[in-house]
Amino acid sequence: MSHAVKKRKLDKTRQDSLYFDSYSDVTIHEEMIADHVRTNTYRSGILRNSESIRGKVVLDVGAGTGVLSVFCVQAGARKVYAVEACSIADQAVKIVKQNHMEDRIQVIRGTVETVDLPEMVEVIVSEWMGYALLHESMLNSVLYARDKWLKKPGGLILPSRAELFIAPVSDPVVEDRLNFWCTVKDQYGVDMSCMSDFARRCIMNSDIAVNSVTVEDVLSHPSRFAELDLHSVTPEELLRSVTGRFRCECFGSATVNALCVWFTVTFPCPDKPGLVLSTSPFMPETHWKQAVLYLDAPVDVVQDTEVEGEISMYPAEHSARHICIRADFTIGEQKRQTKTFSIPDWSSEAQQ
Repeated sequence: MSHAVKKRKLDKTRQDSLYFDSYSDVTIHEEMIADHVRTNTYRSGILRNSESIRGKVVLDVGAGTGVLSVFCVQAGARKVYAVEACSIADQAVKIVKQNHMEDRIQVIRGTVETVDLPEMVEVIVSEWMGYALLHESMLNSVLYARDKWLKKPGGLILPSRAELFIAPVSDPVVEDRLNFWCTVKDQYGVDMSCMSDFARRCIMNSDIAVNSVTVEDVLSHPSRFAELDLHSVTPEELLRSVTGRFRCECFGSATVNALCVWFTVTFPCPDKPGLVLSTSPFMPETHWKQAVLYLDAPVDVVQDTEVEGEISMYPAEHSARHICIRADFTIGEQKRQTKTFSIPDWSSEAQQ
């Protein structure tokens, strides 16, 4: 679906300014720390690695309020450098002082790409994930820190692996909204069914919708289409695209009107299976929810109908911090479809 107005490309300084400004308000930090799944999994992942952290130097990339840095000291870190680019760093200093950790945690205001640390580090911790894993994520900054500051070999990155999954879904709310225009005549005596096509174009558009998907609306087992090893993935690979194939078989008769994308990240645990932070609709909800990609039109499926194709995720042209998702897919015997999605960038549109 084409757009009449082309978004203006923002220079990197402006992109960074808009991004960091969004983290200067209390609301986003309240949302993240109140996300029990997120915060408690990070706490558990750090504490379970206490043998690898005790007596070591840690770099917290994008430290925010400094809560992960505090967890690292609780796990025995000798020193933590908490690097934070936005003004929330001032609050992190107060939190560190309130928890009597000034001698162990040094808050450094700036981006990890511009600050100078006094020493190399043995551990990197970061909560870098964005919607659909890569939207407005800090992964490039983590990789920069890995390449410049992490001792090798044997350096620890928490979390160390990310995986992306996809499944076809049904959205009954969308179906109700599309059917609404066919009910107006019975209520008010005015036939407005001609609005249905317009409503479909508006609702089932090219935006990546960040919604909570219920288990009942997931129509197949998930298919993993990509994996990122944070010890080896390169910024150049992310710039090209994160791409993978998927194949799903539907559980039964239903209507597919979207594809749903989510992610997991894994913390390595010595002598134990890794600890997984999941944003799956099959697991307790997180603030990331799921990324929903609406088809142009619903498709009816039956048991074992195959949904297969390829997903590519790559930086948007107007802002490298934003992602586009290109879905090239087939549902059953339907003709192959291709559609590209993005998350609306209200901040850059406001600058036009």
